[in-house]
Amino acid sequence: MNGFSVDIFMDRGVRRSTIILAVLLMITGMIGILLPQLLTLVLSAFIGFLLLAAGILAGYLTWLSYSRNGLAWLKPFLLVVLGLLLIFRPIAGAATLGLLLIVYFLLDGFFSITFSLALRPLRGWGWTMFNGILSILLAVIFLVGWPFTAAWLVGLLVGISLIMDGVALLMLALSAEVP
Repeated sequence: MNGFSVDIFMDRGVRRSTIILAVLLMITGMIGILLPQLLTLVLSAFIGFLLLAAGILAGYLTWLSYSRNGLAWLKPFLLVVLGLLLIFRPIAGAATLGLLLIVYFLLDGFFSITFSLALRPLRGWGWTMFNGILSILLAVIFLVGWPFTAAWLVGLLVGISLIMDGVALLMLALSAEVP
């Protein structure tokens, strides 16, 4: 079969924290399913703020060390402009976010399936397998409707993915051995 196996051991504190995280992921996912356009806007704005912060930090580093080279200012400039575009025009960024999510869901699905095979025959491994298969299915669904459905599908699919991540974590936590 596979060349290695994984045993999951958790003390009570780690198990409790894992269950709390799983429940929070599921709640966040439910919000994403109930308000998909809101989650899409929040994700776009959040990524915009991250890009803006990265641009400011890159600009500061450029100012400190490479300020005489005009080409060195290109990266900070692009990061700031892209960040501001996502912050002030989050719907326009939703299509781009959609492409990134397609790649994310494909990778998440591949790694979840691989991890589930390593967990087998432990109890709960099937949930991780199901999570991986669902992630790949979500990527395919998103790819078929992109870019026309990006405004609401980003939030919906992220919501579904968060719920399944929470369920998989919860099942693993409940099936882990506790000393």
